[in-house]
Amino acid sequence: MDYSIHLSKTSGDPYHYASVYRRLIGKLQYLTNTRPDIAFAVDKLSQYVDFLTVEHHKVALRILRYLKNALATELFFPLTTDFKLTGFADADWATYLDTRQSVSGYCFFLGTTLVSWKSIEQQIVSWSSSEAEYCALANATCEGLWLLRLLEVLGVTHNDPFILYSDSQSALHMAANSVLHERTKHIEADCHIVQDKAHEGVLKLLPVTSANQTADLLTKTLAPGPFSSCFSKLGLLDIHTPSLRGDIS
Repeated sequence: MDYSIHLSKTSGDPYHYASVYRRLIGKLQYLTNTRPDIAFAVDKLSQYVDFLTVEHHKVALRILRYLKNALATELFFPLTTDFKLTGFADADWATYLDTRQSVSGYCFFLGTTLVSWKSIEQQIVSWSSSEAEYCALANATCEGLWLLRLLEVLGVTHNDPFILYSDSQSALHMAANSVLHERTKHIEADCHIVQDKAHEGVLKLLPVTSANQTADLLTKTLAPGPFSSCFSKLGLLDIHTPSLRGDIS
């Protein structure tokens, strides 16, 4: 997606081939199972299946062109890695122009291997960017707990708390300080799972700079430079590059 484009239900003229668009979005959604680099763009386009415009279809075709030029891009899984679970959570406040809802994005690594990622529209309308970031932490916490249970079922012991990084100091402060409850009562109760699990010692929250926020790519369209940076941090590599061919063989 072009980072300068801001989509809404009224972006451009109506598009009258709804079935074509819906089939395309369905196929792109399937591809997001192995291509986190298109997760945000596809999730955003899926919000407009009932309010189609020519502009939405153009953006979908742009994603296809991007994929055509990156056919050799795959997730790289190293031969050896540890089983330390680490996640990144991010949010983009009031992303959707029509509803003012925000977007949560998170990704989890087992050692250095990407194992889970998500770009999702938040169900509540946040009053501030801090609240949006806090809700993103809640989304990521739920995923982290599920991954811990999955590891347990697979017989993998994970005694340490899983780590979750955020670039929002205010959201981290909200999670660490229950005294702020009076100022955050309006936030959905399930968001406070972050506080609960942090106090239980299941979760360890740590700050990260915005430049090193790996989940940034899952919450917004980025300029080419930041996009490439997040792209490589997620473990996406061109398998045709000479340096990789030597390692894989």
